[in-house]
Amino acid sequence: MKEIVKLDNVEAYNRMFGLKSLHPLITIVDLKEATRFPAHVTMNYGVYALFLKQTRCGDIRYGRQTYDYQEGTVTSFAPGQVVEIQLEEQPQARGLLFHPDLIRGTALEREIRHYSFFSYNSSEALHLSETEKGIFTDCLDKIRMEVERPADRHSKRLIVRNIELLLDYCLRFYERQFNTRAAVNKNVLNQFEDLLDGYFLDNLAQEHGLPTVRYFADKVCLSPNYFGDLIKKETGKSPHEYIQDKIIDLSKEMIAGTDKTVSQIAYELGFQYSQHFNRLFKKHVGHTPCEYRRTLA
Repeated sequence: MKEIVKLDNVEAYNRMFGLKSLHPLITIVDLKEATRFPAHVTMNYGVYALFLKQTRCGDIRYGRQTYDYQEGTVTSFAPGQVVEIQLEEQPQARGLLFHPDLIRGTALEREIRHYSFFSYNSSEALHLSETEKGIFTDCLDKIRMEVERPADRHSKRLIVRNIELLLDYCLRFYERQFNTRAAVNKNVLNQFEDLLDGYFLDNLAQEHGLPTVRYFADKVCLSPNYFGDLIKKETGKSPHEYIQDKIIDLSKEMIAGTDKTVSQIAYELGFQYSQHFNRLFKKHVGHTPCEYRRTLA
């Protein structure tokens, strides 16, 4: 059984690459300074991490697929993710790692879940322009400067604010990337629509219940977060909202065009209990299914 290195703190990462630790909860790394590096390792992250890859240096495996380290891309990881890395040469990358305790009690702790790119797959890495790479490294330099100087009462606040600034820039860069990949994104949206139609036409709802966002994300080979952000960018609606709208449209057709009972309709749409269907329908339509049927008489 292969060994999994638990990165419960930044010191564990620095120790693995022979780097110095200047702060117990955060580190800015430059792997050109590494005095050693593992050729093949599986890491279970217990910290947040972002890396800007400056050269191709090997492969990364996250889940079942392997992806190249590409020059000028940003990959990010969150606590709980398990990543396998196989290096072919000395890695050249700069990055940030910080423990969740660093942001405990701050505004960033409350907002960290909105930075959904931490849960993207490695294939969905952020590709930066030269200007964007300069902004990214400038943010790292500001954080490193605060980490290296003697701590005072302003240190934590300034470090956390600069981390938040870096994460906000990454959100902006991802939004730009979504725009520049409009054709690819449109293809994913078309696949989603076809898969959603097929889910009900092929009676999968009766077999497996209500469709989930993860089901469709897996079908188009994307992480749920990346898939959700892409669909939101293209349609203005989350995949969950998109699915619910589809269910309401189908239920209206069935109520108006068949004599099936509300319970039968709920079952065919994947609801385990008709009461849940009634509540969803009333929330969206303003009437219960029975009331809606009477308005059509």
